[in-house]
Amino acid sequence: MKHKTIKMMLMASTVLGSAITAYAADATLTIESWRNDDLSIWQEKIIPAFEAKNPGIKVKFTPSAPAEYNAVLNSKLEAGSAGDLITCRPFDASLALYDKGYLASLASLEGIGNFSDVAKSAWITDDGKNPFCVPMASVIHGFIYNADALADAGVSVPTNEAELFAALDAIKAKGNYIPMAMGTNDQWEAATMGYNNIGPNYWKGEEGRNALIKGTQKLTDEAWVAPYRQLAKWKDYLGDGFEAQTYPDSQNLFTLGRAAIYPAGSWEISGFNQNADFKMGAFNPPVQKSGDECYISDHTDIGLGMNANTKNADAAKTFLNWVSSAEFASLYANALPGFFPLSSEPVKLEDPLAQEFISWRGKCKSTIRSTYQILSRGTPNLESDTWNASVAVIKGNESPEAAGKRLQDGLASWYKPQQ
Repeated sequence: MKHKTIKMMLMASTVLGSAITAYAADATLTIESWRNDDLSIWQEKIIPAFEAKNPGIKVKFTPSAPAEYNAVLNSKLEAGSAGDLITCRPFDASLALYDKGYLASLASLEGIGNFSDVAKSAWITDDGKNPFCVPMASVIHGFIYNADALADAGVSVPTNEAELFAALDAIKAKGNYIPMAMGTNDQWEAATMGYNNIGPNYWKGEEGRNALIKGTQKLTDEAWVAPYRQLAKWKDYLGDGFEAQTYPDSQNLFTLGRAAIYPAGSWEISGFNQNADFKMGAFNPPVQKSGDECYISDHTDIGLGMNANTKNADAAKTFLNWVSSAEFASLYANALPGFFPLSSEPVKLEDPLAQEFISWRGKCKSTIRSTYQILSRGTPNLESDTWNASVAVIKGNESPEAAGKRLQDGLASWYKPQQ
């Protein structure tokens, strides 16, 4: 009788233990995001792929409207009702969440080792010790061109600055296309698709960007003024009325086949594929002279972190490790052409224009936009000043040297390493 009772107790213990194990393994993860346009991609492609390999974990993607995301997320975090996984905007907005204890350190996450220092730069503490979001995707800068327009002018894809301006001159002389589609009305394009597109070839990418942060280079140095000299030359190729031309105007000019070259971010790819009926190609920012090493702005755009107060930490880490994998990188990059995986895993893209952009990583060194990490925390704001300086130089209202001095004086007024 005693033997039977012990046996029954052991059986009960085994069943209960199995139930506890099953309960512990089952979890539902909720992802907070501002990318409501991605909802179908997550529901139809990304989540099913993860759940197929992790049957004990269910995932819900619950985005907010982009303009409302920061306020909604902060309210949820303060109330303790935020999801397990937090989609991270780059740099200071996410760093503030980590500093407040809302995002967990991912320093010990296995998958974080799949990313370079450049990839992690948008989601890591200033001392470089604690990454707090897994890098998901970047956007790459360069130039998209109308192949018919280049053929019409009898020019090849430029590889250095002399070839670029020779091509622009030939297109302008032929007269059938506006050589370059970019306006200055909205300001940000002049800095983002202008200065920070071509600039890394002058300041040598991360070398110059980090030197600016350390204070060993200044915005009055030749490497930082020279890109403005190139921008000043663009004025002659932007077409009549570029001063009042908005960002959507520039997009339309190009996709309607009226402009030859578009200074671009890779986020344009999907829209251009849909709206342009001509063959397109892309080229990386031309180097100053043949033989120079090339650099690209491979700018960190979106990451994924873990709510420090999640009750599903193990499941959340499982998902984040999967986001660090080649499988996720391929799924995400092919579902969203122009948003490129940041992991070191090689990915083959189905879209030819997207594949052209990402191929530049194999021949050029990657960097991020010069103003985004640390240097735009004070007043005056260096990012905003770079917008208006780029516009002023293109219009001819400010010399490259004066622009550099104004930006340097503004930065030095509050940033100690530059004083």
